[in-house]
Amino acid sequence: MAIADLHNKNVLITGAASGIGRAAAQAFARQGARLLLCDIDAIGLEALRQQIAEAGGTCSTYLLDVTDATAMAELAARIHATQGTLDVLVNNAGVGYLGRFLDSDLQHWQRVLDINLMGVVHGCHCFIPRMVEAGGPRQVINVASAAALFPSPSMAAYAASKHAVYGLSEVLKMELSDTEVQVTTLCPGVINTPIVADRRNIAASVSAEQLARLQDYYRSKGCSPDLVADSMVRAVRDGRDLILVGPFARLIFQLKRLSVGLLRSLMLKDARKIGYL
Repeated sequence: MAIADLHNKNVLITGAASGIGRAAAQAFARQGARLLLCDIDAIGLEALRQQIAEAGGTCSTYLLDVTDATAMAELAARIHATQGTLDVLVNNAGVGYLGRFLDSDLQHWQRVLDINLMGVVHGCHCFIPRMVEAGGPRQVINVASAAALFPSPSMAAYAASKHAVYGLSEVLKMELSDTEVQVTTLCPGVINTPIVADRRNIAASVSAEQLARLQDYYRSKGCSPDLVADSMVRAVRDGRDLILVGPFARLIFQLKRLSVGLLRSLMLKDARKIGYL
């Protein structure tokens, strides 16, 4: 369901302190939305709040660990009591992980799934019922990835989590089809964000040289998070079902329909060229 005018609409964004989340906050602020921004990064959140306030925007911030179901439920109760029902929910918080499956430990799996998948589950479970009950056009944007369409090597946990977000979103689209709540799946391609900058998200087997090449690849080939943020705003205003944005996202979507074998070969070739396989 399209929301043509975002002025004074309640927009909640998780993982808002950096990357795509930060750009999304700025994009929705330019539309006059009332922003409810969540992250575990208090310093980054406050800097963003000040920036939006100085530009004349309305912004509230909340420290939140999306993996904590109780904290998410408490936040939902607080927002519903003080701000009202959400018009737009953006489940964005996420982390990456790079490393061959057999060369990586198992500990990172739980962290990646807890943030990337369960963070989305918690957001949907705590906010969608009130959105349905309130009626009127409302929208949920679940941030998956082009890796949800087809992954690259050395990202097993990340790809698994984003495939799950894609699947969850498809189920919600069917279950909410008789309501005015639209669910949109966002599948960004290569985006120049800090997702591959944190060594905690890199297997010990990945060398500093390999990591430097990958980071250079993201800087040179990746698009700005602003492009993704602008596509979110358009998706809400147009009521779009799927967002394919950034380098390779649409290509991956089309090639998978044409030939999975060809796409797999291209992904392997690209990974070897970059040097992280």
